[in-house]
Amino acid sequence: MRLYSIFVYLFLYIPIGVIAVFSFNAGRHASQFQGFSTQWYGKALNNPFVMDALQTSLTVAFFSALCASLFGTMAAVALQGIKGPVRTLFDGLIYIAVMIPGIVIGIATLIGLVTLFDLVNPAIAAIWPEGAKPPQLHMGMGSLIAAHTMFTMALVVIIVRARLAGMDRSLTEASSDLYATPMGTFRQVTLPMILPGVLAGFLLSFTFSFDDFIIAFFVAGSETTLPIYVFSSIRRGVTPEINAIGTMVLAASLIMLITAQILLRRGEKRKS
Repeated sequence: MRLYSIFVYLFLYIPIGVIAVFSFNAGRHASQFQGFSTQWYGKALNNPFVMDALQTSLTVAFFSALCASLFGTMAAVALQGIKGPVRTLFDGLIYIAVMIPGIVIGIATLIGLVTLFDLVNPAIAAIWPEGAKPPQLHMGMGSLIAAHTMFTMALVVIIVRARLAGMDRSLTEASSDLYATPMGTFRQVTLPMILPGVLAGFLLSFTFSFDDFIIAFFVAGSETTLPIYVFSSIRRGVTPEINAIGTMVLAASLIMLITAQILLRRGEKRKS
């Protein structure tokens, strides 16, 4: 089993290592290593199309992670007080949202947003003053943030609920006995206890949103995220510049995931 595990890990990580190695290739051919050079990192960072796509990805990832952390924490706290079949139903819906393939979420989100726009845009035009051009809802930054928020919010709910399940309930009960309001109890007792989980959920949501291609491909409209740019570029062939972009995205994702894991472990130590 150890030997089998080694082969599995090699199968998973050798291609990633090859991309990282060939991102330092001095030549233009991605399959022939012609010397060590960091020139492709400089070219990628000076490419205006890459920078625009990176800015879009960072903006979408930040706001979707922020919304997912806010709404996911609210949902986790609310579900903690629900018992019986209703809670089981919502638990199932949350886990289904995590397990559904991205292409299904992308198609469903696209159909839902298009249907919503077809209903709302005529209503806006009907109440808008004559002679003025009414605003129109369309695919773009807003649809990207909304789609990624719905996708990553389930992750936040699962992480925060795990923190809530291990929290000492006597603390909130003592706060209520001391005549604290529900909001005061949440702000001064519950939130400090679950804050590591909320921050970890934010970082994971940011990482998932930043790396997502499938959902973004369906709802991006005229916007171009970094994964979409990379997918469009590799149609013309894989270059060391693409390898450099992939390596930088991989490094940033690993940093986010490691930071989230550290926050969760620190939270576990505090709870112990």
